[in-house]
Amino acid sequence: MILPVIQFGHLSVCSPSISYFRHLLAFIFATEEINRRTDLLPNVTLGFMIYDSCQWEKYALYSALSILSGGDSLVPNYKCQNYGDVVAFIGHLVFYTSFSLAQLMETYKYPQISYGTMESLFDDKVQFPYFYRTVPNDQVQYRAIVQLLKHFRWNWVGLVTSFEDQGDRISVELEEYLLQNDICLQFKFTMSSVLLQGNAVDLNCEVIILYISSSSFSKLVFELSFNSTFGKVFILPASLQIHYQFFRNTFLNGSLMFRLHNRNIPGLKDFLLRDGPLEFSDNPFLDAIRKEQVFCLPESFEPDPFIRETLCNKTDTDNIMNPLIYDVENFRITYSIYTAVYAVAFALHDLYSHRSHHKEWKLHPWQIHRYLRNLHFSTPGGEDVTFDEKGNVAETYDILNIIQFPDKGVEHVLVGHVYPADGDTQLVINDSAITWESRFAQTPNSTCNPICPPGSRKVYLERQPKCCYGCAHCPEGEVSNGTDMVNCIKCLDDQWPNGGRNTCISKRMEFLSYEDPLGFSLATIAVSFSFITTITLGIFIKHKDTPIVKANNHILSFLLLLFLTFSSLCPLLFIGHPTQISCFLSYISFGTFFTVAISTLLAKTFIVTLAFRVVKPDRKVRGWLWRNMSMLVVLLCSCGEVLICITWLAYSPPFPEYNTKLEADKIILRCNEGSIIAFYVQIGYLGLLALFSFIVAFMARKLPDAFNEAQYITFSMLGFCSVWVSFIPANLSTKGKYMVAVECFAILASSLGIFGCIFVPKCYIILIRPERNIRASLIVKKQEQRIKT
Repeated sequence: MILPVIQFGHLSVCSPSISYFRHLLAFIFATEEINRRTDLLPNVTLGFMIYDSCQWEKYALYSALSILSGGDSLVPNYKCQNYGDVVAFIGHLVFYTSFSLAQLMETYKYPQISYGTMESLFDDKVQFPYFYRTVPNDQVQYRAIVQLLKHFRWNWVGLVTSFEDQGDRISVELEEYLLQNDICLQFKFTMSSVLLQGNAVDLNCEVIILYISSSSFSKLVFELSFNSTFGKVFILPASLQIHYQFFRNTFLNGSLMFRLHNRNIPGLKDFLLRDGPLEFSDNPFLDAIRKEQVFCLPESFEPDPFIRETLCNKTDTDNIMNPLIYDVENFRITYSIYTAVYAVAFALHDLYSHRSHHKEWKLHPWQIHRYLRNLHFSTPGGEDVTFDEKGNVAETYDILNIIQFPDKGVEHVLVGHVYPADGDTQLVINDSAITWESRFAQTPNSTCNPICPPGSRKVYLERQPKCCYGCAHCPEGEVSNGTDMVNCIKCLDDQWPNGGRNTCISKRMEFLSYEDPLGFSLATIAVSFSFITTITLGIFIKHKDTPIVKANNHILSFLLLLFLTFSSLCPLLFIGHPTQISCFLSYISFGTFFTVAISTLLAKTFIVTLAFRVVKPDRKVRGWLWRNMSMLVVLLCSCGEVLICITWLAYSPPFPEYNTKLEADKIILRCNEGSIIAFYVQIGYLGLLALFSFIVAFMARKLPDAFNEAQYITFSMLGFCSVWVSFIPANLSTKGKYMVAVECFAILASSLGIFGCIFVPKCYIILIRPERNIRASLIVKKQEQRIKT
């Protein structure tokens, strides 16, 4: 095993690390635990050689070659002593030493299992075919960082990388991940190019990602140690191993760091607290830690008058084991070392299980690769471990919140997790458990500009990073119900944005209803007019034997009054909530009733004109014409309208229409004509009948007949045509319920015009001047007409 127990500090000297010493003890614990098991490697004992690299490549390479040579003398490609077969190398924790070892292992075909190197460079199995690791690669951590930033809506951050440890590659890869998720970098520094403290004044981002090595971090701590008001949220990756003393620096207060998930290793805690330190009390690594941490010297050390330190005693050893310094509760990298040892053991177990017992067999290190590639096992703690095709393991990250207290105490609070999920990651975080730096009253806002509120959308600015944008209100008919939305959402056809344009509300339904003053007025007029025509019909029936009623074909008069009554009630079909039946009946009944009414007027004038145009008609001919010809005219004219209606209903009948486009905030509900051509053909046919009636009536206005109605019919048709000619532009220029009101008004006005011109004069004579409603008056009037002609 090659691992750092002495770390490389910011002053370019090696100093002991209690955390690294714990890694050493975990390695020894795992090896002894495996050797005690009878089911894993029976009749095989695992041995080990441990070298301290001090995080230096040259020490690591020297150590590896020394192990391969079998002694302290380094003799490449030659084995001086036989201590047993070397089957694998476990290490290293940091990139550059792992990289150097991986190149050497590729030459000698020895498996190498790293317990801390996360750089994605090692995923290249062509360049590093014998490299494995019990930690995930950087890509997983990149996704975790991006998810954390997106969770807090931080899209304007800074990035600090190392000049070593593939800092440039990490910077490029992480920046690519950030940009793919619309997260921009305000700055991108390397520890060798700039001092962060000197540039902090110009930084308006509140979040800084520190993707640096441990040595670079110690330099950063030294740089910022005099600035207690730096006031930024730092995000620390799991690959950054930090000495516990560095957490006492106030600039880290409120920061978040990723750490490998805390795992259970049964029995290790007791070993670390009791068996480990006592069993290895004379270990030179432990002696160095004593000297560095509690300022005492080992008992075997010869006194020197120029050295102040005293000899170590049991109390000094207990101080080293202080839980604040010597963490025995959280096994993260420690668990990775433990898993790496077990991976070698299970690979050997599979190898021995498949060997032939009938042949002489010698173990070669390259033989283990086949079993490491497909390895799947469970640790004594019940954790499943599997290497993927790139030699990595899927791992969960813990998210810790660094909290510093006034007495320099430090606490790491677990606030979330990042779980592997089908090639991606899943973030679970408890926002309420996070304690931010004191200058933040709430969750820090690290954006280039204020967040676009609901009801607005992003507007990207020219020559600005994608994360720097303006805000614009959502267009008409669209909403945004979240913050920083790229596009507004169009409301459904039956919905409309509220005042803040952050939600869609149902549009107000509008139609000409009876509750509406306009609809109520038109309905009142229609009912009143139908009541009047009904009374008039009753008057005419009562006085049907009087000369004025009999003189003008009382059958046609009754028919006209009946259909004027029906016509006056047609607006009631247009008013109210439209239905399929009401739409059918409104247009069909309107056209049919008016056609019959106009046809009766045409029949009245046509029969009078025809009677006087026939040369010497005898009494029988005139009687036949009077009785039958008039009804034939009405029937023939009505058949034309019936044919139009049948064709209309067959091809494109009227239907209730919910028009959401006409007005933005309303749904206009009305009867759609179905075929606008059929509707205007119907109007045109009525107009043609009215025009023909007008012409015939105008020609018959001076015929010498008693109570000649030609003049009245002429004026009624003139009014009828005027109303419906005016209706066309009025109908085209109005919309919504007012279009329906125009239709109702045209029906009532034209009906009232016919009634006023035809029946009001007769009712005047019948009710007011009954003395004129006698036969003598008819004879006098006829003689007066003859004299005038």
